[in-house]
Amino acid sequence: MEKQVKPGLKYTFLVHFVVALIFGLGFLLIPGTFGQLFNWPVLDPPTYRLLGAAFLGYATSSILAYRETAWEKVIIVVRMEIIWAGLATLVLLWGLIFSGLPAIGWLFAAIFAAFTAAFSIFYNPA
Repeated sequence: MEKQVKPGLKYTFLVHFVVALIFGLGFLLIPGTFGQLFNWPVLDPPTYRLLGAAFLGYATSSILAYRETAWEKVIIVVRMEIIWAGLATLVLLWGLIFSGLPAIGWLFAAIFAAFTAAFSIFYNPA
């Protein structure tokens, strides 16, 4: 019998979709205004638009994975999310400690860490 996607993982995909969609659209369409909402300086809008496009790509992969039922069809997305969110957490922590990122960066790091933990909990390739 084929291993199924656990309900908790489906919920994680759905929450991730919503969060990534919000940040993706914000950074892609209105990077300066969106950055101001978080007191995050946007010095190079094209870079933030690229980040927004990446967030939208991750949002799309999460909603597509949410719609699947077979574990084998979503395992690569789970792996990708663990790596992306884990690295993003480390980069944000580095920036907060050594580069003087705005304090809102702690919230962003916590969000990425939470997604790293959530996807890791449901990762069981066996």
